[in-house]
Amino acid sequence: MRLEKRTHNSTVAMLLAPLGAVAFTLVVSALLVLWAGAPVGQTYGLLLKGGFGSVFALSETLTRAIPLMLTGLAAAVAFKARLFNIGAEGQLYVGALAAVAVGGLHGGTGFEAPPAVLFVLMMLAAALAGALLLLGPALMKAKLGVDEVVTTLLLNFIVLLLVSLMLDGPMKDPAAMGWPQSVALLGELELSKLIEQTRVHTGLLWSCTLALCLWALMKYTVLGFDIRAVGANARAAAFCGVPVTRTVVLVALLSGGLAGLAGAIEVAGRTSYLTLDMSPGYGYSGIVIAMLAGLHPLGVMVASIGVAGILVGADSMSRIVGVPTYIADVIVATSLISVLVATLLTQYRVNLK
Repeated sequence: MRLEKRTHNSTVAMLLAPLGAVAFTLVVSALLVLWAGAPVGQTYGLLLKGGFGSVFALSETLTRAIPLMLTGLAAAVAFKARLFNIGAEGQLYVGALAAVAVGGLHGGTGFEAPPAVLFVLMMLAAALAGALLLLGPALMKAKLGVDEVVTTLLLNFIVLLLVSLMLDGPMKDPAAMGWPQSVALLGELELSKLIEQTRVHTGLLWSCTLALCLWALMKYTVLGFDIRAVGANARAAAFCGVPVTRTVVLVALLSGGLAGLAGAIEVAGRTSYLTLDMSPGYGYSGIVIAMLAGLHPLGVMVASIGVAGILVGADSMSRIVGVPTYIADVIVATSLISVLVATLLTQYRVNLK
């Protein structure tokens, strides 16, 4: 048995691959639900109802989708250029750290600025922090051939240790009663709510706008063409005059900046301060979302809401039928594996001779 490159990639197959991956995921998850002794139909019904069945459920899903959308966009643009950014989790945290440093600690530095200016500086600092964190691995890949999967993944743990150090040190909130959390942002820097008496905030508009801008950049600009060319074949792109190193650097800045903004928007829109458990794995889930979306920015918008609905719906479903909430993690992880296999089979055929 061996894999052979297909001479022609069917458009229909490319469209059906994610659907097949989702179907396979549902079948595998159904077996686990049956193993737990719960009815499959009721479990899936409660999963959907918990994520989309009411205004409150939908608002919680949209709130959860905001950081997922941004980390999904970060993974999508990086993977499009074959820069495999596995460090969105660390970039999210370092962006949140930079946002709190600008929007929460400035009072003791003697620096005063209008809230609108301070808000812009806070977002720029978060984007810059995430971008610079990915810039190092990108340059090491472009110049030295170092595997960016390893470097970006290991940086996640380094960043978490740095955040822990800062939360127990200079950025610790003295009013937190010993709990490791940062000082809070100024009230003027927090994002407003889209729906009253819910947690969904205007960060959703930010995320959707960035998705549209990234789609336009990829489709209509020279940089978008360069990114697609480098992702398709870097050596051929260089032969045709595409500046490969510059493109990889710009992609790293864009991808890391999006992940850094995810941290800043999560702090400004939901928590108002930084803790070590602020993210339940948004950076890693963004990879799944990007793959489910076929690395398409507009598809990331849809996929992020779907994954967020699964994660939110699993909480209410678990209380009723007794299936552990970890089934949501199984669904997300199985989706990633099945999407990768489905995408592989659209490009290669299995020869059993």
